[in-house]
Amino acid sequence: MVAEAPTLCALGCGTMGIAILSGILDSLKDTTSADGASTPDGHKVNKPSRFLACIRSDKSLQKLEDLFKGEVTCMKNKNVEAVKQSDIILLGSKPQMSKEILTAPGMREALEGKLLISILAGTTLSQLRSWCPQSTHVVRAMPNTPCKIRQGMTVLVCEEEITSDERSLVQWMFSQIGRAMFLEEKNIDAATALCGSGPAFAAVFMEALADGGVMMGLTRAAALELAAQTCQGTARMVLDGQHPALIKDAVSTPGGCTISGLLALEDGKIRSTVARTIQDATERATALGKLSSK
Repeated sequence: MVAEAPTLCALGCGTMGIAILSGILDSLKDTTSADGASTPDGHKVNKPSRFLACIRSDKSLQKLEDLFKGEVTCMKNKNVEAVKQSDIILLGSKPQMSKEILTAPGMREALEGKLLISILAGTTLSQLRSWCPQSTHVVRAMPNTPCKIRQGMTVLVCEEEITSDERSLVQWMFSQIGRAMFLEEKNIDAATALCGSGPAFAAVFMEALADGGVMMGLTRAAALELAAQTCQGTARMVLDGQHPALIKDAVSTPGGCTISGLLALEDGKIRSTVARTIQDATERATALGKLSSK
């Protein structure tokens, strides 16, 4: 069960940890949700009411204190002490440091009965489970780069033991920085390729659109803005329920410039090239995962 007013502790608080804490803190200031938080499906959750952040350097400590201005209690090299005071642990350290943090003297006892959420790339549920007591419920989260501006996509993987309240809380937390979706861990490599690496692929496509605009006389700045807003608007239409094929057909008038451009894309085998890109990235993610587990 999640405590009525849980304390959230971030172990390691880099760019993504800051984005998550900032998103949650801003939601708490939203007067329209004063009676409680809820997931996108309307499930009520207990919002965190106290926040801790643990870091290793004086520079990071000063940065966080300046940023959060007292809303987050910042602590240096006091991981075990902070975890003892917390109900929810957000693990955001460097992946190579995770075992050292979770197996430090006193940490196992401090983690008893807590909810651990890992945002570490390549660290599996089984690895996390091996470093935690059985009473700790473990969730693996994979937020992508746009989460930094709260427009991201987070893939969530959880153990069977996680409660419905914990599941709803985790989904609500990551919904503050975009969208969140639960998947089985067997799909994590495909999700890594699609939404983890996807921003890079989307950026290449947008850059190519802008290059075409520059080729035909637009300034670089104008071409980039036109390309980015066009992609953003189209993505919003899809998220609102319109199928990409229907959007494409609606724009493609007979004998017009759109169908002419689409045929040029098909000549370049864009569909198979993009689909194979996801396949290759997935296979690489699987290979890297096997290396990290050795």
